[in-house]
Amino acid sequence: MRRTAAAITMALGTFLIVSGCASSFLKTHPVAIAGATISDSAGRTIGTARLWQEAAGLVHVDVDVTCTGVSCTPLAPGDHGIHFHSVGSCVSASSPVFSSAGGHFNPLGKQHGLSNPAGPHAGDAPNLVIASDGRGHASFTTDRISLTKGATDVFDADGTAVVIHAGPDDQTSQPAGNSGARVACGVLKTVQ
Repeated sequence: MRRTAAAITMALGTFLIVSGCASSFLKTHPVAIAGATISDSAGRTIGTARLWQEAAGLVHVDVDVTCTGVSCTPLAPGDHGIHFHSVGSCVSASSPVFSSAGGHFNPLGKQHGLSNPAGPHAGDAPNLVIASDGRGHASFTTDRISLTKGATDVFDADGTAVVIHAGPDDQTSQPAGNSGARVACGVLKTVQ
């Protein structure tokens, strides 16, 4: 019995050293995973969004834009608003483009903007920065959306879309931070 306990303790210690820390363990064992392929208005893939949720509810979001103009229209260099929108639809033939995604995901009735004391919307996020080569990455966490059942569940009856805008989000203006036209969109799909 003593030998078994020692072996378990040693195996657990080795696991923690190898895994680095508890957060690494959570990354390999999320309670839910989701993703989206993000496309421009011509339907060409420009990037991806990957989301995973910890057991405690925090959602990790990674958005990568890889379009360099070879097979897609690159986004202009600089800051771009990125939001979760209330409908999982990315019809680009609608007018204006991607209006089928609805407004920002806002099940709790807040005002827009990460800097707004009466906000933010559940779907608000930091700006995505695009480099001069057309590539960009945004990585952030949020407790305002959920990949599991509940009041802020992005997989409600009509789903949720990730939308990238033409300009930066000022994080205070209503209803969308003056971030301009919708230039790219992807529908969130559950992976796990």
